[in-house]
Amino acid sequence: MISLEQLQLQTNGVLGLTFLIATLAGALFHRSHFCTMGAISDWFIMGDSRRAKQWSMAIAVAILGFGFLSWRGAISPLNTIYANPQLSWLSLLLGGFLFGVGMVLGSGCASKSLVRLGGGNLKSLVVLMAMGISALATLRGLTAVSRVNALDPVSIGTGPGPFLGQWLASVTEWGTPLSSFVAACAVFAAVIFWVFKDRSSKAWPEVFSGACIGVLVVGLWWVSGVMGFVSEHPVTLEPVFLASASGRMEAMSLTAPVAYWLDALMYFSDGTKKKMSLGMASALGLLLGAWAHAFWQGEFRWEGFKQTEDLVLHLLGGALMGMGGVFAMGCTIGQGLSGLSTLSLGSFLAVFGIVAGGVAALGWQLRRAEASA
Repeated sequence: MISLEQLQLQTNGVLGLTFLIATLAGALFHRSHFCTMGAISDWFIMGDSRRAKQWSMAIAVAILGFGFLSWRGAISPLNTIYANPQLSWLSLLLGGFLFGVGMVLGSGCASKSLVRLGGGNLKSLVVLMAMGISALATLRGLTAVSRVNALDPVSIGTGPGPFLGQWLASVTEWGTPLSSFVAACAVFAAVIFWVFKDRSSKAWPEVFSGACIGVLVVGLWWVSGVMGFVSEHPVTLEPVFLASASGRMEAMSLTAPVAYWLDALMYFSDGTKKKMSLGMASALGLLLGAWAHAFWQGEFRWEGFKQTEDLVLHLLGGALMGMGGVFAMGCTIGQGLSGLSTLSLGSFLAVFGIVAGGVAALGWQLRRAEASA
């Protein structure tokens, strides 16, 4: 049996490697301009699909990598936070929609806000603070009451299971690990066909960077699910995933971790508070990676608000992202990359809501700009 000292060393190793991977992701996000809102706006407004292909490639590689690790028995989607037998469809759709609207009003989602803050944009600091406060309130504050009483109970059963691989297993009678990998290969092939069907060389930089981001997401799954897994805790004698805020296997997610950072800054000396989690390490690494790349490239510039209206919209956007991210159990990273990599049915609903909310907010902005012109 592992000792408590060995357990702490292993936990530190998990947090350290998570931080390193997230730092690489932050530098890559900054260099490649990876942004879900940017992908939606480029396609919706200008008809440019390059960043949409970048985002899709990241998802495809993450799906294939997660499916492979599941097939080999290293990890299982049943050990993730997405393994819920009840599908809270209203909370997922509404939360995704609110998050999508908020990311447009706030000029970027949670990951983009961290990356922009790393480049010196103080608007993003305001967005992150508003998002963190709103997320905390929705997790266990005033708005948590309406979430628990009104939204979460509205759910339906997931039949064979909450993952696409389980549905395939119920039809084919294959084992879940094999079915998960086959489903992952099928989705990967479909995305690859769409990405490369027009053979445009202009999209190659975005496609390559998207693939690298997908690899980093798979790396985080490995860190949490393999390196961070202990089959028998020396105190509880139960299996445990180290440094996990949810108690389950985790990859990158940012909405709740940003809220946890605010909570830690205010109540760090309270012994009942979690000192550090995988999500918190990911958020910090993403921020510092973006800062390092911006500083290295000579692109670090302080930016702030010049109009009150701009401040109001960013505050509102941050608040909507915090609330929506908790409703939807994740943001464009937590659901859009980590969640979709498991082929979770709930993640598909949440991402649909995010895209719908983003398109609706972009349409409103366009009509507003035309009216003012």
